[in-house]
Amino acid sequence: MAYFTKREARAAAAGARGSRTAYAVLREGLESYKEHENFDVFLSHSIDDADLVLGIMVLLQQQGLRVYVDWIVDTQLSRDSVNKETAAVLRERMKRSSSMMYIATENASNSKWMPWELGFFDGHHSNQVAVLPLVDYENQIFLGQEYLALYPVVTKHLQENVINHYVEDRGKKWSHLRNFARGVPSWRSY
Repeated sequence: MAYFTKREARAAAAGARGSRTAYAVLREGLESYKEHENFDVFLSHSIDDADLVLGIMVLLQQQGLRVYVDWIVDTQLSRDSVNKETAAVLRERMKRSSSMMYIATENASNSKWMPWELGFFDGHHSNQVAVLPLVDYENQIFLGQEYLALYPVVTKHLQENVINHYVEDRGKKWSHLRNFARGVPSWRSY
């Protein structure tokens, strides 16, 4: 199985960023999003991975997907004063998203919000969560925290010089990433 790599995410971020910051690029890309917009993907991530988040967002947007990133779309949220209102905004955004991609990095295991988002989203949109491992080498083995094994993973395959992205339920079935992200997975058995 091949996964997205950190190098690939950083390259996508650098291409989109130029001399601007990751935050500036994300803000510009989301200016057209309306306040009550529906999203294809709620991107659950560690704030410590901001540049990687930009890269993954760019890669998903290149597939025609609308991606929600909390600190970009909802700039009124403050990480310094997380409260019930913050949770209410995130709940509403998750309800308005067709799928969740949980970016699994070393920093994710230190996040207090990512497991909460995962649990809420899974309870609200059963079977619409996928783990997106970000690894150093594309064929690296990914294990992640044990509860992540409950969810399918985002993978990629090179076929006829074209990279295709999938959501795979660990050797049982697969769907095209775009279909899964839009809430209409086209599951096929192996």
